[in-house]
Amino acid sequence: MPRIALHAFLIVTCLVTLTPLIWALYASLRTYDDTARNGYFSVAEGLTLDNFSNAWTQADLPHYYLNTLIVTLPALVVVLLFSSMVAFGVSRFSFKFNLVLLMLFTAGNLLPQQVIVTPLWRLYLLTPLPEWLSDSGALLDSQVGLVLIHVAFQSGFCVFVLSNYMKTIPHELTEAARVDGAGVFRQYWQVILPLCRPALAALATLEFTWIYNDFLWALVLIQTGEKMPITSALQNLKGTFFVDNNLVAAGSLLVALPTLVVFFVLQRQFIGGLTLGSTKG
Repeated sequence: MPRIALHAFLIVTCLVTLTPLIWALYASLRTYDDTARNGYFSVAEGLTLDNFSNAWTQADLPHYYLNTLIVTLPALVVVLLFSSMVAFGVSRFSFKFNLVLLMLFTAGNLLPQQVIVTPLWRLYLLTPLPEWLSDSGALLDSQVGLVLIHVAFQSGFCVFVLSNYMKTIPHELTEAARVDGAGVFRQYWQVILPLCRPALAALATLEFTWIYNDFLWALVLIQTGEKMPITSALQNLKGTFFVDNNLVAAGSLLVALPTLVVFFVLQRQFIGGLTLGSTKG
């Protein structure tokens, strides 16, 4: 009986979670005239893919996809590389401020991002950059600035996860490498980092989704519309006095597609990264 109740609960939870997505897909396949006459809670007179092609062109999605990749991929690589280095230091070596350093990185996750919007905007305005990095001449209104803020806010979580994962790796491996003459960087790069691939894959999936879906920092730190990420492209589908919700639904599904692709590609590594650390040590 408890097992049946558990499965029933999981099925209901799954349906509740998927209902908005399924409804958005259903609306995106209907024409505006159909929903205007019959309402959204009705049987469709016909289904069409025109909304997807219209959203692709009207929102200029390829341009905004490129903007998002310019921010997301460098931020993802830097976050994982920087976090793995810090996690290696706090998990494999004992020094006076080891725990304090880990707590400092972890505490960054407890700070609401909205609290520092105003001082950060001012700081970005006063921080100069060469023109080849930012045509605005400052961190403000530059994609480099977006990369840096994502690295700052996402590193704490990654350090916490990776440090706990690295603690499950036997110290004998690094000790053997040290006996063979391997330096600290070689121990990190050739011994520990390859063993952290499941955890890195899991974090890469999560971090790609979080950075890709960000809208707050792009809205605050980017002033030029042409530099905005994909999350802002949906605004191009809204008129001043008229909104085609079917078109917006189609655009929303196109915007969400890359995150689904990344998850399904890294699904096995993602699940392995979440479970493997708990079975070691």
